[in-house]
Order: sequence, then C-alpha cells, then structure tokens
Amino acid sequence: MFVSSDEKASPAQADAAPRPLEEKLGAVPPRPGVYLLKDRQGKIIYVGKAASLRTRLRTYLRGGDERSQVRFLVERLADFETIVTANDKEALILENNLIKQYRPRYNIRLKDDKSYVSVKVTVRDPWPRVLVTRRIVKDGNRYFGPFASASAVRDTLDTIRKVFPLRTCSDHVFRNRSRPCIEYDIKRCLGPCVLPVDRAAYEEHLRQVMLLLEGRNTEVVTGLRRRMDAAAREERFEDAARLRDQIRAIETTQERQQVLEHWGADQDVFALYREGGSVEVQVLFVRSGKLVSNQSYRFDDWEFPDEEVLEAVLTQFYQATNHDVPDEILLPIAISDAGARAEYLSERRGKKVAILVPQRGDKLRLVEMARQNAQQAFAERRDASKQGERMAAELQARLRLANAPRRIECLDIATFQGGETAGAIVAFDEGQPAKAGYRLYRIRTVEGTDDFAAVAEVLRRRFRDARERGGLPDLLVIDGGLGQLGAARGVLAELDIADLEVIGLAKERVEPDATASEIRRRPERVFLPGRKNPVVLKPNSNALFLLQRVRDEAHRFVNLYHRKLRTRARLRSRLDAIGGIGPRRRRALLRRFGSLRRVGEASPEELATVPGITLTLAARIKEELART
Repeated sequence: MFVSSDEKASPAQADAAPRPLEEKLGAVPPRPGVYLLKDRQGKIIYVGKAASLRTRLRTYLRGGDERSQVRFLVERLADFETIVTANDKEALILENNLIKQYRPRYNIRLKDDKSYVSVKVTVRDPWPRVLVTRRIVKDGNRYFGPFASASAVRDTLDTIRKVFPLRTCSDHVFRNRSRPCIEYDIKRCLGPCVLPVDRAAYEEHLRQVMLLLEGRNTEVVTGLRRRMDAAAREERFEDAARLRDQIRAIETTQERQQVLEHWGADQDVFALYREGGSVEVQVLFVRSGKLVSNQSYRFDDWEFPDEEVLEAVLTQFYQATNHDVPDEILLPIAISDAGARAEYLSERRGKKVAILVPQRGDKLRLVEMARQNAQQAFAERRDASKQGERMAAELQARLRLANAPRRIECLDIATFQGGETAGAIVAFDEGQPAKAGYRLYRIRTVEGTDDFAAVAEVLRRRFRDARERGGLPDLLVIDGGLGQLGAARGVLAELDIADLEVIGLAKERVEPDATASEIRRRPERVFLPGRKNPVVLKPNSNALFLLQRVRDEAHRFVNLYHRKLRTRARLRSRLDAIGGIGPRRRRALLRRFGSLRRVGEASPEELATVPGITLTLAARIKEELART
C-alpha cells in the first residue's frame, strides 16, 4: 500500500478521536460480525470481519497492533460501525457484499478480475456454438474455465474449430444468411444456417469438443484413431488422412498442457512469496487434472501476516461473477475461517467445496509449484522495476529533468483530412504500461486540421482538476515538435500547473534531399522548453527506448480509436446520403443485415422486409449503394 506524505494526519488530529471511540467501543458486543472504519469525511476506508468485534476493534484503538497499515488506518479513523451476524459464515458473506458496495480504499483489491475468460457452449441453441466469454450467467448453457490467458484460450478454440466443424456466427447472422459463408468453404462449418445437416453428426462433434474442454483429450484421440483405422481398412484414404490431421492437432494442443499425477479434480492452488512488505500471490488453475493457466497478484508495503493476506485475496477472488468454484482450494497455510468459507462456497456452487492445507503427496507438490511460480513472478517484477528505474534515471540525466520520471504520460493526436479528430493519453509507471491511466478523447471544439488546438483541448480536459486529485505525472510527453510543445505549455500555464515537466518528441524523418546518394534520415529529436535546438539521444540508449515505447503505445492507442470513428462516420454517410433514410431506418437496416456490405448484397425484396422500407425505397437503396 502506498501512502503519500500529504495524506498523513498530524499527531493532534490522530489524538482527537480516541475518547469518543473508546466510549463507543464499550457498546460493541463480543460476537461475530463486520466492522466498517470511517474517516473524518464519513467515507468508509476499510471493511473487515471478526469472530469477536469487540476484541478486534479494541486491538485497533488501543495500539495493540504495531503494523504500519493498522497505525495508518487508526490515524485516519474518526468513526466506525458494526454489524452483528449470527455466525462466521454470515460475516464472510456480508464482508463480501460490503466490499463490493463501498470499494474501500485500504482493502486488498484484485484489479485484474477482467482478465479471466471462460468458454461457453450454447447447448440450448438448436445448432450450438462455442465462444469465448467473460460473463458467466445461469442461462442453461455449459461453461468451461476460467482461464487467465485469453490468447491461449483462443488458440485452443482455433484448434478445435479446425478439427470439429461447428458454427461460429452470431444468432443474428445465422438467422439471416442466404448462402454458406467462407467458414463452410474452408471446412470449418457444416453450414446448418442454409444446408441440410445431419443433427446426430453435429451433436457428436459438439460432444467431442466438450470432452476436449474438460481435458479428456485421450478419450477423444482414442475415438478418432479408431475411426481412422476403420477408414484405412475400408480404403477411404481421404477420410483417414483428415482424421490423422485432426489427431495431430489435438496431440499438439495436449503437449502444451502439464498433466498432473492425481485423480483429475478441479482445483485452485494458492501460494505466496514475500520479501518484507512486498507480496506476490500465485494461483494455479487445475481443471480435470491438468494445469490450464495461472494468475499473479502483487501487493507492496503490506505488512499483514500471510494468513490475513490469503483471507483478503480469497474474499476478493471469489467475488468475481465470472469465476467458478472448483472441487478443492489448496492453501499453503491454514486460515481462521476455512470452515465458514468452505460452507459459503459450497452453497454458491451447489456442490461440496473443500479448503485444504496439504501436508504430503501430489497436493503438496502443487502448492510448492505455485510457491515457485510466485517467487519467479516476484523476481521478474523486481528486475523489471530496477530496469524501469535505470531508464528513468538515464532520462533524467540526459534531459536534465528535476526528478527521475517514475510516471510518464504521452499525448498523441490522430486526424485524417481534418475529420473525426481524436486524441489519446497513455500512462507508464516504472517503464511499464499502466492501463488504468489510458484515456481517449474525441475532439469537440476544433474544426479542420489543427494539431495545436487539438493538443490544447485534450490537455485542458485531462488536467483541469488534476492537481486537486493528485493525478499529475512526473513527465508529460507530447508527440510533436516545438509547435505542439508550445501549445501544451500554454495550457499548463493557464491551468496553473506550469511546474509539470513537459517535452516534445518528434519522430524520425527522411531528409528531403533528392541529390543525395543515400537516403538520409533525421533522428528522433526531443524538444525542451526554453531551448530552440532539440536534444538528440543516442540510438539504442535506455532513455530513447523508454520515450519511443511510450510514444509508440500512444500512437497505437489513438490510431485504433481513430479508425473506429472513421468507420462509423463512413457507415453513417453512405446510408444517410440516400433520400428517405434517417437514423431510425439506418439502424433498422444495420440491425437486420449486420453490415453495410450485406445491405448492398440484399435484394430489394429482402430490404423491404425491414420495417419502414418500401419496395420503392429498397430499389433506391440498391441503386445508390451500387454506385458507391
């Protein structure tokens, strides 16, 4: 936990609250429940549970806990509330709900819950499909996962689709197709949208896919090999070759999975590694006896003991609505509320969940594997942090900055012939992208191509109240030269944050010299306030690498957004240019056909099935789109 110096309360403030809180403590019962700590503005800053509310709060208020986090909380503590529960399990559930509701600043928060993906099989559809999802809902369909790596899941699904031809299109596209798509042509779909398909064969493909997703690869391969041998005996060599390729694809996927020598349960395996207050928590996801993925969480300046860290992580971890609960949860040490937590998770899952601290055998080896992964992730994070420090220190020395820039933000503008101008700001902490600091801006006040004015608008919107919120970076990088830098400095002075260090970074350019025997390039140049001539950093230096990485990320981010804006504008303009087509009919057409291309491919009769589109208007649409 990072605490800024301007947040620390004075000793007088810290001593102002204890007496009324001591009097209030006398009325707290020694029963299980939840306590909510509040600051002087009445905001809830921490939510916790306790088997005895009176004992836990007395420890806080009377200085019995010397950990820095507790001392810090007590300095800010102005009031507290308690909620008594019937037992520890109810306290756990209530703590979960209150952390979700209030999101207290000083509770452990796992900020990357969105990284989990699952695989959904839409078994309730007449022709089911397999897709990646981040939401698990009780809709009667089958879900597999979760998986921490979205790219690994998509690679697996790509293999599955090569082997078992199932539909991939959305329900809307499926209902409105008139001929098979390219997926049918490349033999990745049987074309049930428009062709007669043997339902038994399709369902067999689906069954095999679900076996693979359950990790039962051997069973699938055995069945395919039996069919391959039969096809070879019957001299159906093309079918045998196709089955052989399918077996190879599955075996290649299987090689990437680590098979664990136990009975094939679903398990989440937790372990942690720490050095002082820096903690790395690692989770291994084991499904049907196979290690399918892992996830790391990290905390700095966190002096709570391992038991409390694990309890807080488990509380946050299983809050996520898209995270399923396995058969077993393996922990490296015992936690105080294991019984209540297991009972709560069993009720949520609808089946028994065991929370275990293994002492020997395969389960202990799993926990040790998780601990080794946690240690490795900790070392990689430490090394990356040191590299970020080295790059920042070199940048400070080369550009003569007041401080080594730990947090850098970069602004870039994208436009095309003055249309749909967009801006973006990306943030880097310790040399690594900080996605929470990424911002996109659609330019509102600038018409035509005016980079300087666009830079000024974005900076006004980004920094208009940044000082009050403590949201200033150490260094602001503007993608551009002296003009863009001047526009940025003007806005910062206008907002009374002229002390923020800002530089301009101009891209490498080809020299316009037609007589030169070789292509000459102007290197990357850094423009500094008050200096006419730019600084040219050494090629391959740490300082230049850091600036280029930040600038290139801003360029990628803004261009991605700009392409979306241009696509929307192009879509709107082509349909809106047709007489009789307004926003409502345009939306109805696109909702019905899915894209502008499909609108152009549809017949007038098909277009006329859309509410509000007459045959006359449909013919006009066909004619106008054919011209463009």
